[in-house]
Amino acid sequence: MNDLAESPVLEPVEPSPDPAPLRPRGSNQVGMRQFNERVVLQALRTHGSCPKAELARLTGLTAQTIGLITARLDEDQLLTREAPVRGRVGQPSVPIGLNPDGAFAVGIKIGRRGADWLLVDFTGRVRQRLVLNYPFPDIPVLLPAIKANLNRLLEDLGPLRDRVVGVGVAAPFQLGGWHRMLGLTEAQSQAWNHIDLAAEVQSLTDLPVSFAKDTTAACVAELFQGRGRDIGSFLYLFMDTFVGGGLVIHSHLHRGAHGNAGAVASLPLQVSQGREVPPQLVSQASLWDLEQRFREHGLDPMAAYDARALQAPWLPYTQEWLERAALALAHCIVAGTAFLDVDAVVMDGAVAPDLLGNLLSRTSEALKAYNWEGLQPMPRLEQGSIGSDAGALGGALLPLHACFAPDHGSFLKN
Repeated sequence: MNDLAESPVLEPVEPSPDPAPLRPRGSNQVGMRQFNERVVLQALRTHGSCPKAELARLTGLTAQTIGLITARLDEDQLLTREAPVRGRVGQPSVPIGLNPDGAFAVGIKIGRRGADWLLVDFTGRVRQRLVLNYPFPDIPVLLPAIKANLNRLLEDLGPLRDRVVGVGVAAPFQLGGWHRMLGLTEAQSQAWNHIDLAAEVQSLTDLPVSFAKDTTAACVAELFQGRGRDIGSFLYLFMDTFVGGGLVIHSHLHRGAHGNAGAVASLPLQVSQGREVPPQLVSQASLWDLEQRFREHGLDPMAAYDARALQAPWLPYTQEWLERAALALAHCIVAGTAFLDVDAVVMDGAVAPDLLGNLLSRTSEALKAYNWEGLQPMPRLEQGSIGSDAGALGGALLPLHACFAPDHGSFLKN
């Protein structure tokens, strides 16, 4: 069973030509038969296509059990069979893989500067993407857009519509938080702080709706489809309008007793002097700060999110921001190391890859200026592999994982 933690690349498989309605799967009391089916699906998701004999080795199940399970999964059109592999002793082996059209989920990420809708197939591949940008998500505008774009993705599936298992929504717990930094009115802030976004989205669709904090969802995507495949414990940092994070311990997402694990935005950057309130990480290591620098010099602030940030005339102000953000992130990493002792720090973001790589390099240099006595070794810094899709992708993985993975607690374990 330990082999399931390995992470080879998933192999592409052909879609099923004749879709059938997906049978409901999953319950609070998962029977052994269903659990074994999910173990097989997880092995295929992790290792890619492989013959039945290899599936038996990976899962610890008997060849007879594997035969029964794959027959049932075939009936549900969750598997595909590839061309036989010849050239070995005995009968040619037939690799079995996940059918991309076996199931779908929609992930919706609601951010402070834009919203994303992703249609994700059974292998975790993004099949369709919709984007909406805005200065701030006003509720009367956003909710109709959520419904319209969700319905558009579902309608485009045609006969495969019945194989959508759910919708996952990712958004900040307090979308109206730090409203003064964003220049919002008190009314705009309070409107978001009192809305039940999951319930609002549920009222727009007959599909089951899951909800997660945006950075938690992004961490989920990295855990199951990114660096989490080969890093057991890591602090996750995500650069967005406001910096956020997540925490993975022994390959399980850890939220803490009150959901504060990985809430790096609120980390103070210095010791309080009594009356003065110390600045938080959010004020120095967020793309909001880079936006402000561009705006002050008459430049398009949205360049903070694309390749223009490293081009003239934005580059000088980006360099200033990189220096300031790297110092703040290094402080966060040192503080986190003292409490968490993780294997690595994984940094990703809704930014151009070159800007993220530059930030990672400068943060690594800034870490060398700290006294690491008693904290050895220094955790390694790794660049995330998902990018700006992380929140929406993690949202889509929530219903897929709930329906088909053997351990639902991997997302929600406290």
